[in-house]
Amino acid sequence: MDKQEYIESGILELYVFGQLEEPEFSQITEMAKNDEDIRNEIISIEKAIINFSESVAPFLSSENYEKIRASLLIKHKITTDEKPKPSIGLYLGWAASILLMIGVGYQYVQLEDKKSKIETIETEKSKLQKSVTDLDLQNKNTEAALAIVRDNSNTVVAMEGQEVSPLSYSKVYWNKSTKAVHIDATGLPEPPEGMVYQVWALKLNPLTPTSIGLLDNFKGNTKRFFTVEKAEEAEAFGITLEPAGGSPSPTLGQLYTLGKA
Repeated sequence: MDKQEYIESGILELYVFGQLEEPEFSQITEMAKNDEDIRNEIISIEKAIINFSESVAPFLSSENYEKIRASLLIKHKITTDEKPKPSIGLYLGWAASILLMIGVGYQYVQLEDKKSKIETIETEKSKLQKSVTDLDLQNKNTEAALAIVRDNSNTVVAMEGQEVSPLSYSKVYWNKSTKAVHIDATGLPEPPEGMVYQVWALKLNPLTPTSIGLLDNFKGNTKRFFTVEKAEEAEAFGITLEPAGGSPSPTLGQLYTLGKA
């Protein structure tokens, strides 16, 4: 057999473990002196025995294995406290694991960042949609108010400020055919907390007030344009400041605006 077949035959392992008889043992000893490949393979086997457990030589007793291993340690000048160096494969395994964790962590951060950006975009989209909806509603309300103001069938009643608030003013748009009433309260101050403006349709002789609604949500109505209940008959209109929920009859001391129809 050639040299490689000889190395792979297992005879060198038996040589290292001392399991060969003379003259075969002496023959391999002589070969190792003259052949570098044989010598290196023997050294490699000896170092493997030092680094691994007795399971590599199941045909030896534990006692004999330890004797051989101790002898090899002395031969290679290795103390029993010395630990075998981990193979490069182990280092590569740890490196791969660390790189994997870094990669997974990076992907997680990237994913969370993308999720955060998507949520931000969705929030901004919702805000924009709400703004568009609100603007569309405002435009419709403005168009409706303009249509009322421009409708020649509406009677416009100018209401002037009274003693409690001389600078106040308002307007009533009253359609005598449909009886619909709309109030422009731009000239009224914001009511105090817990108070509300109440609109009255008045008959003057005798003075008979009829409530036709409250100007609720005064703060929220930026146009200050309100639709109240219909007025069947009216000779004048007045607006008073009343407790929240309104009053059954007007508080004349809190009459803000008044105008004849």
